[in-house]
Amino acid sequence: MVPKPEGTSHSDVQQDEKKLSKSKRLPLTRFLQGAAVPLNGMKRLSGTVIEQFTGPRQLHRRYWFWLGLGVGGSAIALGVGWQALEASVPDSTDNVLTYVREDTVTIKAADGAIIQQIGPATRETLKVQEIPERLIQAFIAIEDRRFENHHGVDFQGVLRAALSNLQAGNVVEGGSTITQQLARIVYFDQEQSIMRKLKEMRMAQKIEENLSKDQILERYLNLVYLGSGAYGVTDAAWVYFSKTVNQLTVPEIAMLAALPPAPSEFSPFINEKLAKQRRDIVLQRMQDVGYLTPAEAQAAIATPLTTKRSNPKRLDRKAYYFTEYVQQELPKYVPKDVLSKGLTVETTLNMEWQAAAEEAIKDTIEENGRWQGFKQAALVAIDPRNGQIKAMVGGKDFYDQQFNRVTQAQRQPGSTFKTFLYTTAVAAGISPNRGYLDAPYVVDGYEPKNYSEKFRGWISIRDALISSINVVAVKTLIDVGWEPTIEVAKKMGIESKLHSTYSLALGASEVNLLEMTSAYGTLAAKGVHTKPHGIRRILDQHGKVIYEENFKGERAIDEETAAIMTWMLRSVVTNGTGRAAQLGRPVAGKTGTTDDARDLWFIGYIPQLVGGVWLGNDDNKPTGGASTTAAATWRQFMKEVVEDMEVEAFPDRPDKIEGRKPTIEAKRIRFKRAITKKVPDSERSDRSERSSEGTSRRSRRSDRTTRSEATPVEPRRSSRRRRSETVSQPQPQQEQPVRRSRRRQSVQNQASNEPAPSQPVRRRSSRRESAPSNPAPRQSAPARRRAAQSAPPAPRPAAAPPAPKFEPAPVAAPPAPPASRKAPSAPAPAAPDAPASAE
Repeated sequence: MVPKPEGTSHSDVQQDEKKLSKSKRLPLTRFLQGAAVPLNGMKRLSGTVIEQFTGPRQLHRRYWFWLGLGVGGSAIALGVGWQALEASVPDSTDNVLTYVREDTVTIKAADGAIIQQIGPATRETLKVQEIPERLIQAFIAIEDRRFENHHGVDFQGVLRAALSNLQAGNVVEGGSTITQQLARIVYFDQEQSIMRKLKEMRMAQKIEENLSKDQILERYLNLVYLGSGAYGVTDAAWVYFSKTVNQLTVPEIAMLAALPPAPSEFSPFINEKLAKQRRDIVLQRMQDVGYLTPAEAQAAIATPLTTKRSNPKRLDRKAYYFTEYVQQELPKYVPKDVLSKGLTVETTLNMEWQAAAEEAIKDTIEENGRWQGFKQAALVAIDPRNGQIKAMVGGKDFYDQQFNRVTQAQRQPGSTFKTFLYTTAVAAGISPNRGYLDAPYVVDGYEPKNYSEKFRGWISIRDALISSINVVAVKTLIDVGWEPTIEVAKKMGIESKLHSTYSLALGASEVNLLEMTSAYGTLAAKGVHTKPHGIRRILDQHGKVIYEENFKGERAIDEETAAIMTWMLRSVVTNGTGRAAQLGRPVAGKTGTTDDARDLWFIGYIPQLVGGVWLGNDDNKPTGGASTTAAATWRQFMKEVVEDMEVEAFPDRPDKIEGRKPTIEAKRIRFKRAITKKVPDSERSDRSERSSEGTSRRSRRSDRTTRSEATPVEPRRSSRRRRSETVSQPQPQQEQPVRRSRRRQSVQNQASNEPAPSQPVRRRSSRRESAPSNPAPRQSAPARRRAAQSAPPAPRPAAAPPAPKFEPAPVAAPPAPPASRKAPSAPAPAAPDAPASAE
């Protein structure tokens, strides 16, 4: 109840309450009234509809009712079907320009040239401007005469083709446009169904919306299958007539245009009579359209059908070993299910360099193989900065034997492995000038021998590398250790298993040419190794990139060590065993020869390219050759490669090579027993000593002549000081000759102290260095003058030869295996040692 205000009567209050109650009921009333309007309308509508079906003039008995219902239902169904059709075809037409068929692999060189194709692929593609106009006219006349006027689907053409086929009683004309055929090639199969035909028509319309007529013609003429393994007009011209498209005559052009409806049925190789009939139909159609005059058409029809068969160009193959290697590498980069869907593989191969490599291998085998006793050769070249393989020849004849001697042959590398040993030594802080005694040496029953079977006395490891001295290599390995040497070799690129044996220093563990060449590339790349590879990019059948090279270089050794090793290896080429590889520009490299010359190696590099060569026999028979032949083969290849290549200098050698801070830790081998034997008297003659000293002087002269490229200029020193820095360093305990007072001491009673690391020996003068090992007693000056004036006196007895040198055994060395105690040539614990005479 509303409160009663003062001065208000009771009747007034009741009237106010009635007004308030009426205002509350007003919205509900209005809602009910509003709802009644549509309800009443529905009642009237339903009554009207019911009356149409129940009244005197029933609606369902009238024809126009059912006609409208059918049209409306069809429209609805058509709309739903159109949406379903749109959803079943691709949204984009970009694939048309990049498409390749399934089950195909196209391998391309770095310049885009095709070097191999596998499966139903087009070998040669042409731009529309390169295709003869008469050839385009022939295909338009027989396949799609209204090509320039329709928008993908030619409904007039469909009706015309149906009538023509009905009159002829056979299929003489197709209803599909060129655009429809292109859509079928790229997106659909050959299934005969209404749904496939509808999809084809819709896709043809999309292609017409996004591509020009010239683009459609270009793709169609490059993709259409024309029988006998020919895909595209260019391949077909070669297969049927052994010509290029520009050389085809009008009758030959008509023959190609006659093939698309049934390539096998209309092929002149299968049914010449039917092929000519089909060809003449094309010529007649060209006349009807106006592309040929009646005289031209009749002259072409009168021309006999002639062919000249050739194999499809897609069967041609180049760089056999390389393409086989690429196929073997593909599964590493793409899934198996993708391999069968059509791929284009872009590789790193340089075709000009590949041709030079093949020529070098061919010449080497023909000119040297027979008289030097080797039947096989292999070569590989790699860009050390990115690991890309630029050339690969795995043997002399791929069709005779597909075995790739670059990637599959595991062979002993000989002295080419010494590069990794000395790289480890330099990285461990050992100076290239450190001296070791080159003399007969036995360690734990293993006795290395030099390839020349001679010994040179004290020699630096740099000179030992230049002359490939095996004894010094083994002694260096003892100072450095197996584990650091193997670790450095692995980081530089060696992937094969390396055995911890003394013969590791001489290349006893088997490796392949690819990894050896790649590992040398680490030095060319200033200590950075990049994994070798031959694939740059892989594209799927629609041109989408599914793989791209992304190899990152990894630091294997420090830059100074790499520069020092390159400086040492340059001397191998200028003054040592690799002189046959000289190019007239900075070159570094190393030769290698295994026992009985079974393997002949040379691996060399310039800053831009590293190459490796191997010569030998698959059955491991000895050869009569030398590693200089491998170096000469390398030079023949590189001369062609560097002809137009800018000359780049190697990094300068560090000023300080003595007392460098090590970047790795050496782990000296704790051998059980080591003996340095007596050098034979025949090798201690003046001539041998002078030869050794002459080699050292030539090496020093070469250093001075190439110092502007390899080393900084050093201050001038006295002759005594220069000699002391070359071979005159403090002599280590284990390498010092025994004193006369210990001459009678037997080898079996050697001291038990472990020898210290070898150090260079210091000598007094160059006269003493070149003196014979067994000098005659010295005469006084008066006596020499008297001898010059009179007859020579009777000779005095020669001095006794010096006592044998030996090295004491360590105190707590690990026990040697039983085999090593039985014979000096027995293997070391981990694996058999290589023959000791390897270079």
